[in-house]
Amino acid sequence: MIKYYSNGKLLLTGEYLVLDGALSLAIPTQFGQSLTVESIDEQKLIWKSINEIGNVWFEDAFLLQNNEILNQVQDDNDISNRLIEILKAAKRLNPNFLNSKTGYKVTTKLDFPQFWGLGTSSTLIQNIAKWANVDAYQLLEHTFGGSGYDIACAQHDFPITYQLKNEFTNEIPKHNSTALSAIVQDDKKRKICKVNFNPTFKKHLYFVHLNRKQNSSDAIARYNSNKNNLSVAISEISDISSEMISRNSLENFQSLLISHEAIISKIIKQEPVKNLLFPDFNGAIKSLGAWGGDYILVTGNEESVNYFREKGFHTIIPYSEMVLTR
Repeated sequence: MIKYYSNGKLLLTGEYLVLDGALSLAIPTQFGQSLTVESIDEQKLIWKSINEIGNVWFEDAFLLQNNEILNQVQDDNDISNRLIEILKAAKRLNPNFLNSKTGYKVTTKLDFPQFWGLGTSSTLIQNIAKWANVDAYQLLEHTFGGSGYDIACAQHDFPITYQLKNEFTNEIPKHNSTALSAIVQDDKKRKICKVNFNPTFKKHLYFVHLNRKQNSSDAIARYNSNKNNLSVAISEISDISSEMISRNSLENFQSLLISHEAIISKIIKQEPVKNLLFPDFNGAIKSLGAWGGDYILVTGNEESVNYFREKGFHTIIPYSEMVLTR
């Protein structure tokens, strides 16, 4: 039996613009997904996916014949089809993957509800990549697509800055030297740095789930249809990311959140979530990931927690209970 595990993710800065080279701040979460592989005698791939409360939410079996992965199910199943797509992509990257006379029993286990948006897909991609011995970023590129910051969070147990390289890269402000801990990856496509992001005011930070799961692919498509000249916005967001790491004041942090919301709002032509849902909230609110769903980051205290509960939002997680720090 072999077991793999990958961290969930949250993107604190740079949503949308991370795709175009903005320096972005991301954090791995204490919640993730495991994948366990056992060998069996039959030439089958038996797959079972379990949710955070131990219930099976997906299961299927696939034939492994003539070095091919074949679906046994007669009915068209979107999840099965997507899984086959991922496995076949992994096999193209490594032809020796699943190339044996035995079969496999695979079990995945989530630490978090699927609708939370912490990386059900990215943790699966990272786990399958480790199992298949292929590059997770390449596997992501051949399947779901995206910037890859979520793969970086799946791989690392500490806060990171993430940046795709393009023509804007040289214009982006450099890290504050006291905040930068180490470069963990720097190649032709991306630069990832471990950063010392551990706010002294973290007891005033909460993650609130909006109960409106967003489709990241749809959100990215809307972003791509709206974007024009992004060089100024990329520079501004990159500067905010850098300042957020180095500033150690709640007041300054809130100011950066508000500025970030205004910049993204202008690009995607959507009202900030605070204006739409929480105009009377006494604190800063920032959308995380695709706007309109999943988590928001809020600044406040216990009274703030009561505010959101009274509004009908009951999934409220303190910063220290969400973020992975090792």
